[in-house]
Amino acid sequence: MNPKTISIFIITCLLVLFGFTYISEAQTDQAGKSQDGFTVFDEVIKYPTTDTFLMSGKRSKTDTREIDSIVANIEQVVLNEELPIEEEPVIDYRKIDTSRIRRVDWPDNKPELIARLKKQLASGDCRIIHYGDSQLEGDRISAYVRNRLQTQYGGEGPGFVPVKQLYHQLKAKVTPSENWLRFAAFDPNQEKFEHKKYGAFTSLSRFTPFVHRDSVSLDTIPITEATIDIAATRVSYKRIRNFNRVGLHMGHIQTPLKIEVYNNGELIREDSLEADLRYRNYRIDLDTAPTDMKIVLRSQISPDFYGLTFDGNSGVTLDNVAMRGASGTVFTKLDRQNFGAMMAELDPKIFIFQYGGNSVPYLTTPKAIDKYAKYVMTNLKWVRRTQPDASVIFIGPSDMSTLENGQYISYKHLPYLNEKLREVCLENGIAYWSMFEAMGGSNSMQHWVDQELAKADYTHFSRSGTKVISELFYTALNMDLND
Repeated sequence: MNPKTISIFIITCLLVLFGFTYISEAQTDQAGKSQDGFTVFDEVIKYPTTDTFLMSGKRSKTDTREIDSIVANIEQVVLNEELPIEEEPVIDYRKIDTSRIRRVDWPDNKPELIARLKKQLASGDCRIIHYGDSQLEGDRISAYVRNRLQTQYGGEGPGFVPVKQLYHQLKAKVTPSENWLRFAAFDPNQEKFEHKKYGAFTSLSRFTPFVHRDSVSLDTIPITEATIDIAATRVSYKRIRNFNRVGLHMGHIQTPLKIEVYNNGELIREDSLEADLRYRNYRIDLDTAPTDMKIVLRSQISPDFYGLTFDGNSGVTLDNVAMRGASGTVFTKLDRQNFGAMMAELDPKIFIFQYGGNSVPYLTTPKAIDKYAKYVMTNLKWVRRTQPDASVIFIGPSDMSTLENGQYISYKHLPYLNEKLREVCLENGIAYWSMFEAMGGSNSMQHWVDQELAKADYTHFSRSGTKVISELFYTALNMDLND
């Protein structure tokens, strides 16, 4: 065959293949995902449509400019902070075009709720618990919001830190001995304790495996020693380094517990605690933030340790409670008395819940979303009953992308999930902030990834993106507090 004939043959084949794109249609597979192609015997044979092939479904320049304007608008106050931070940043909110800020949605009694929130923040003793999923890991979002609130209303310390940590965090240097174990009420890969006592932070640490005292002979169990080394970190916001109140939260003490506390090598406190299954907070008051503190624990059977809290004497404290894989539906599975006792000790004035993202890939019908939203609200009500006067804010899921026909697009039902969560929150007196809409809405995640504001998993924010989304939330809240 001569070159001309070969060229005509190739061009003809390409034109025929392109022609098939005109008869290819979007099909829905068994998982509910849309796939371009042809249906043959109930099976989808993938083949691009004309629009997909020509990528005509991409975001327009107008759309991307709109997202850029949202980010650029807030980046004016998000400083390029290099840690450690010796000086608190001065924020000039006059630079922000407030018309571009996604505001917080409030229930009908907005003035009453905002007045109560302002009073709580300015009370001089305001604990905030920020519950959420893996978007909060590493103190993401919480750290930025905490620093803003502590700068504005006073306060020191990072709040909650687990004894045994699953991921790296910069809040404080907590180094447990190697015999510590971690258990989480929200971890689907772990068998749950029958007592359901995981504390207010929904996880616990132990230095011996769990056993029932009545099921073993104590004469055969040796005493086990464990340690926790604590120091204020130098790699963090300045205010969270200045804590002087350490709380060691524990419960389910089955055998006597010996505690020794050393600061800079000097024994400053020792106690022997008798067996007691109830929750308790072992408080250690210091003159200044520790640089070399060690807690030594000895017992035959380890108590359950619900975590450490590092607080200042007054002002705002914000606990970051990141629950990997959680969807906000674990609370009702906990022991109410244990949870309530720890809540009474912590006495939080404000709850921030941030859930929904982990459920997005699995909620494929409006009916499933309605059921999930109702279940989340049941859990929020369960928590609220422990602190009926606390203010509650719910942060909805971010935009999230899935790969369909070679392009990353928003999950089909994500807008409906966002709207349904907003609806049930407002109906139940809870403020709602739409992170999804603050980012730019459907298919905005692709642009955040392109701008290196989100990671390549098309779900989590990068460090710079975390600052932007955190400031978007804080600015929206601050605008309502100062209206």
